[in-house]
Amino acid sequence: MIGAAVVTLGCPKNEVDSENMKGLLEKNGYCEEKNISKADIIIVNTCGFIEDAKQESINTILEMGKNKKNGRCRLLIVSGCLAQRYPKELMREIPEIDALVGTTGFMHIVDIIKDALDGKRSVCILDESLDIPENLPRTCGENRHYRYLRIAEGCSNYCSYCIIPKIRGRYRSRREEYIIEEAKSLTDEGARELILVAQDITNYGSDLYGHKRLAQLLSKLCSVDNMEWLRLLYCYPEGITEELIHTVKSLDKICKYLDIPVQHASDRILKRMNRRITGTEIERLLYRLREQIPGIVLRSTVIVGFPGEKDEDFKEVLSLVEKGYFDRLGVFTYSREEDTPAFHMKEHVPHHVALRRRETLMLEQQKISLGKNSTRIGKRMRIIVDGRESELYYGRTYGDAPDVDNRVLFTSKGSVKTGDFVEVEIDHALEYDLVGRVVE
Repeated sequence: MIGAAVVTLGCPKNEVDSENMKGLLEKNGYCEEKNISKADIIIVNTCGFIEDAKQESINTILEMGKNKKNGRCRLLIVSGCLAQRYPKELMREIPEIDALVGTTGFMHIVDIIKDALDGKRSVCILDESLDIPENLPRTCGENRHYRYLRIAEGCSNYCSYCIIPKIRGRYRSRREEYIIEEAKSLTDEGARELILVAQDITNYGSDLYGHKRLAQLLSKLCSVDNMEWLRLLYCYPEGITEELIHTVKSLDKICKYLDIPVQHASDRILKRMNRRITGTEIERLLYRLREQIPGIVLRSTVIVGFPGEKDEDFKEVLSLVEKGYFDRLGVFTYSREEDTPAFHMKEHVPHHVALRRRETLMLEQQKISLGKNSTRIGKRMRIIVDGRESELYYGRTYGDAPDVDNRVLFTSKGSVKTGDFVEVEIDHALEYDLVGRVVE
């Protein structure tokens, strides 16, 4: 049997694409090979969002390509955002690549592999706004206790710095019944936590039904059996309505956690970014969420060094961060991407200035995070168990998404399995993580 290994880079949406490709391969007689050196076929599912992600993707492709000489690899296939964005360049510059598959072409992975095995070096780059078929099979790796549930593809917000609409296409909501059906399937397979993903989940339904229907979708998802937690990622601030706030507050299965990418706080920079909200409106929203949803955990991202960002603009971001609205914060330096409106903007901020601003924000947020974590000492928290490292188990609170947020490290005298929910008493607080022990 031919063994295929899939290496996934980038965001959770890529993870879903990879699971679909693995499902299609398994359905057609291929087996998943977790040991790269023993794989007959290696698929690298790439990210092409910003410069760092592009470089990581290229480095990974080159590293995987070595297996054509040193391992069993017969085919090296590159899929995802980088393939969609730079097909000609990749095929020209990296001869180890046998085939390219874009963001809407992965459903043809079986035919692409057949052609490649026959010696055909092929490129499958389709319209980035093509609808992805429903009911594609999905095969997951080991972490079945949490799964990503994509509710829409693409983006129509057209932020001036962002390439996503050009590589993932316009916003396309999935029909509600398909989402519910997939949620039931994922929980039947063992998922205890479902994590909703899209480039902007707050826009769900606007294209398909003529109005936003995220709140209604959440209500229906909460009726799915065996699901303990429902987590929301990537909520654009202008899309968070009173109806959505009430829904998040009132439904017990929904984690009191929102990922809200504000990106900046200066009105002038927000306008240049083509964000349809002001700094004052952002702060009012954050205050309202804190007031209306007790215990809510807020995560955000900001960009520093955007063209034209002056010291006074940065101070507005710093001021917002210093107020402690954010429990979790990612800070990125601006990445100048061709084919975006911001690429042609003047007044570029020197890289060393952007790095200094990033460090300032991260140090401030580190202090805030330690302070918030310290208030947890002596308290008991419900934790989902993600795994074990040496003598310590690790898991997450309702306020932490996998891979991007904090962890709780803990000991247990009894048997604990991945996917279990346990009660942990917190003994120590670090800048980002908590340390405790299971309450027997």
